[in-house]
Amino acid sequence: MCTVSFIYKGNDAFVLTSNRDESPVRKTEKPAVYSVANTKMIFPKDEVGGGTWIGMSNQKRVVCLLNGGFTAHERLQEYRHSRGIVVKDFLASAHIEKTVADYNFDKIEPFTIVMVDWNESVQLFELVWDGTHKHFQKLSLETPHIWSSSMLYSEDMKQLRRDWFSDFQQKSALHAASIMHFHKTAGIGNPEVDVIMDRFFVKTISITQIEKTSESLSMKYHHLPTDETSEINFNSKEALHE
Repeated sequence: MCTVSFIYKGNDAFVLTSNRDESPVRKTEKPAVYSVANTKMIFPKDEVGGGTWIGMSNQKRVVCLLNGGFTAHERLQEYRHSRGIVVKDFLASAHIEKTVADYNFDKIEPFTIVMVDWNESVQLFELVWDGTHKHFQKLSLETPHIWSSSMLYSEDMKQLRRDWFSDFQQKSALHAASIMHFHKTAGIGNPEVDVIMDRFFVKTISITQIEKTSESLSMKYHHLPTDETSEINFNSKEALHE
C-alpha cells in the first residue's frame, strides 16, 4: 500500500503497479474472485481487516490504497472500520463520484486512494482523506504518476522517488514489464528508501500490477517472501464480464 505508479498508454490502456509495505507477519491471501454487494471483484485479501489495498471490479474500476494522507499522522486507538473496506465499497459503487461525495469518512484512518474508472472513457482520480477533510480530484492521463505513503516516507524521500521515476521514464520504454522492473529495483542499495524497502518491522511484501489493454484486464501478484507469482486475466473462466 505504499508505492504506487500509474502510466496511461493510450487507447484506453494503462498500467497501475503497487508495492505493499507491511509487517512480515500480517497474513494475506493471494488474489481471488469475490462477489461483494452484488459486484464481482478481484483482490488480494488482508486477513486481519477483511479488506484489501488493491482491486478491480466489473464496475469497470480499479481502486488502490496508500496509508496516510498528505503527511504522517498519529494513530487513534480505534477506528470505525478498516480502510480496506473503503476500497471494496468503492469497487462496488455504480457511480463513484457520487459515492465519494456521500461517503462517511468519519473515524476512518487517513489514506490516499488512486482510482481508475473506464465506464465512459478512462479517468484517473485521487482521493486524500486527511482525517478531517476529503480532497478529491481528477488527474491528467498524459503525465505518469507515482505516490509514496506518508506514513513511511518524508517529503524528501517522496521527491527522491519521483526523481527515480522521472529518470526511468527518460531511459526506458514504458510497458508492464519495464514498470515491474522499476518497482523491483529503483533505488536499490538503500533499504530505508528503496522501492523494495526493508526496515525489519515493515518491508515490501508484494507487488501487484494491473494492466488494461483494449481487449483484456489482468492482475499479476508477486509475493516476495516466497517468490511466487499468480495472475488472473479477465479473459479467463474467472473473467469479470462487462
